[in-house]
Amino acid sequence: MSGHSRWSTIKRKKGASDAKKGKIFTKLARDIAVAARIGGPDPAGNPSLRMALQAAKAANMPKENQERAIKKGIGDLGGATLEEVVYEGRGPSGTAFLIDVLTDNRNRTVAEVRQVFSKGGGELGSSGAVMWMFDLRGVITIPKAKVDEDTLTERALELGADDIRDTGEEWMLVCAPTALSAVQNGLEDLEPSSAERQYLVKPESLVELEGDAAIKVAQFWSRLDDLDDVQNVFTNASIPDDVLDEHGP
Repeated sequence: MSGHSRWSTIKRKKGASDAKKGKIFTKLARDIAVAARIGGPDPAGNPSLRMALQAAKAANMPKENQERAIKKGIGDLGGATLEEVVYEGRGPSGTAFLIDVLTDNRNRTVAEVRQVFSKGGGELGSSGAVMWMFDLRGVITIPKAKVDEDTLTERALELGADDIRDTGEEWMLVCAPTALSAVQNGLEDLEPSSAERQYLVKPESLVELEGDAAIKVAQFWSRLDDLDDVQNVFTNASIPDDVLDEHGP
């Protein structure tokens, strides 16, 4: 597994402790607020907000928390403005990490991220340090039960998707980030389980890990993911599923 997103976190931590659920709620609330700020507070006309609210529902986030996040996003509650920042760095065993954050205080957030890198045997880098190993893409996942491959392929390509991949229980559509909204809207009847921008690692940059090295990187990854301001973590590390289940995010 060489990528990570808030949606996979939700699926993996549905039975998590209250403390971890609280962290998920914090991340989801920020996502809802940003979606509302950019596209407006009405989910009927804002697919990004609609998706964020679906994720919140899947995580059993209280409705009042969702409504408060929307109000914060459109400025009804005041407060500092959230901004998106991507940090880059090297983790254990020479692995590369991109950390996508939403923050209202850059100084606080970069200090927290740098501390995780320092304690984990890595180093936070400057802009461009590892970005070249990844491609920013639009990624949409659709349950296989909703549509067969041939039908989906025909529809997705007409809407602007570039590739369709089989991930087991779901189809994964890949497109240009600028085409994400159009592809998502065009396939809304299929009820996508996620739609977001992701940094996909280039195949030649993938690092296969086993044993102690895999465990150390998974634990490092988990510590990054636990930071409140971190929304997504992407890495070029390929870690066995059993190690990720026990030690990862």
